[in-house]
Amino acid sequence: MTTRKIAVIGDGKMGQAIRQLAVEKGWTVTALVGERENAGGKGITAQSLGTPEVAVEFTQPDAAIENITACLRAGVPIVVGTTGWYDSLSEVTRIAKETGTPFLWSPNFSLGVNVLIELARYAGSMMRSLEDFDAHIVETHHTKKKDAPSGTAIAIAKAASDALGRPIPTTSVRTGSVPGTHEVIFDGAFEQLSLTHVARDRRVFAEGALKAADWLIGKKGVFTMRDVLELPARG
Repeated sequence: MTTRKIAVIGDGKMGQAIRQLAVEKGWTVTALVGERENAGGKGITAQSLGTPEVAVEFTQPDAAIENITACLRAGVPIVVGTTGWYDSLSEVTRIAKETGTPFLWSPNFSLGVNVLIELARYAGSMMRSLEDFDAHIVETHHTKKKDAPSGTAIAIAKAASDALGRPIPTTSVRTGSVPGTHEVIFDGAFEQLSLTHVARDRRVFAEGALKAADWLIGKKGVFTMRDVLELPARG
């Protein structure tokens, strides 16, 4: 079996978790790039990354766009887990198509969260005719998470609200070192339905990111975790 070669952009807790898990799974980590050596994405070239087959990016919203763009222009396929930069998604997608470099992004790489998004969509469609139920999303993360609401909460809210036919408010809680908890609540006068996903360890995101990275090698185009998990087409 050929050893996969991966570069990790971002040396924070997620980057370290990905590096550790990659080594455990037999990947060759060609580079672990931190902020000090990569201001504004200027430290990223195919050579500086060790000529990997794929890169995984988990940094901060204000650094992600430069990092992604540098990888795309260097011809390095990239999986992006950073959130909070999606206002520039259309421009980044344009660059990916222009350069022909594979690009995969997702607000969350957890299998369970991606199932939760689909469940929220289905629940929203079923609740559409039940006007006596209010809907709300509550998401909780560690205090160092910069974007609020989280990219995952935004994805859940869009799926559920599109199906429900009305906007769903989101409450963001930042406390302690919580990896990530997302709850969709439908509340009636005498009953409540809730769908909840609790991440117990950052390794769940690292596992999904590596799965996505392995899947992306050899592909052409722009993808999300839905493609990796082969989730059913949206109705």
